[in-house]
Amino acid sequence: MNIQQSRAVDSLPSQFFASLVKKAQQKALENDDVIQLGQGNHDQPTPSFITDALKNTSDQLAFHRYGPFRGYSFLKEAVSDYYKRYYNVEIDPETEVAIVPGTKTAIVELCQCLLNKGDCALLPDPGYPDYLSGLAIAEAEICTMPLKEENKYLPDYTQINEQTWQQAKLMFLNYPNNPTGATATHTFFNETVNLAQKYQVPVVHDFAYGSIQFDNKKPISFLQSSHAKEVGVELFSMSKLYNMAGWRVGFVVGNAQIVAMLEELQDHYHCSIFGGIQKAAEVALKSDQTTVNELVKLYESRRNTLVAAAKEIGWTTLCPSGSFFAWFPVPEGHTSKSFSELLLEKAHIVCAPGDGFGEYGEGYIRIGLLEEADVLAEAMQRIGKLGLFKR
Repeated sequence: MNIQQSRAVDSLPSQFFASLVKKAQQKALENDDVIQLGQGNHDQPTPSFITDALKNTSDQLAFHRYGPFRGYSFLKEAVSDYYKRYYNVEIDPETEVAIVPGTKTAIVELCQCLLNKGDCALLPDPGYPDYLSGLAIAEAEICTMPLKEENKYLPDYTQINEQTWQQAKLMFLNYPNNPTGATATHTFFNETVNLAQKYQVPVVHDFAYGSIQFDNKKPISFLQSSHAKEVGVELFSMSKLYNMAGWRVGFVVGNAQIVAMLEELQDHYHCSIFGGIQKAAEVALKSDQTTVNELVKLYESRRNTLVAAAKEIGWTTLCPSGSFFAWFPVPEGHTSKSFSELLLEKAHIVCAPGDGFGEYGEGYIRIGLLEEADVLAEAMQRIGKLGLFKR
């Protein structure tokens, strides 16, 4: 029998991280000293007060059945309270919060809610590869917004022509940024809102690395800008701040119309998230955030070690101000792919080649801060022995 694959599946881009993991696993089978710096998978455990909350609620009979399709009100209220406490943003828990099974899923679903075939979406480049997956499934077109070092990895809106603004039906942003580690400013978000209003472009701000900003600076929520809720939504994830990757719970917060569209679509895709997980997420959000603050300090310490160790071997970069990634230029004579392959073969270090994040990622590699500081220092020492940089 000749089974035909649908055009939708046929159009999907290759999964960048899946191929990266496969290469790393193969090298690890051959060598026991491989340093994995390529993925964004945290190395710290979920805080015990969160796992205890799951344990304590997992045997509650009320959660042993299907929950409300659109999630429990107690969790939506916890999200609303969190935004008020930490960003002074008023959120209506009933109309301005959607509970999603991970923000990765929400990215694809929002594309289906807001884009028709042939529509143009403004996309940061370099950027999170799964934005491309959402556009491919929606059969939308990509309108690239280059993120360049000279502009501190913020898109330069003056470089987007009038025709593109008129055609755009969606804009993705992501700060603190993956892969560059850059952060945004109030001025930038205010400018974004003004342009979104002018050209009627819905904005989706991917806030997955929400509280992970360094140097005693607090991350900025897109929704803090005046009128931001009129033009867009923010994706808020439990994975990065609370080491809850794999629990698959996140939120889309902001514009009530977009939230309603998403919840309508999800009624057909999902049947809520296990109630015990929702209770644990509520406990995390209502906590005093001590564990989050400690985690940020840990990543900042690792960042400092990595950047200093790289400088010692003659390798410099724009110091990341947020997220748990660093974005390094490749040495002269190398592409992102050739350099990452050299590091894997000669130094047994796994890094993510920049071209996997887009055309403007070429010439860089992404290094994760997800190993202990001494391991990061050792990685730089190994790279230094390759003799590629001048001290």
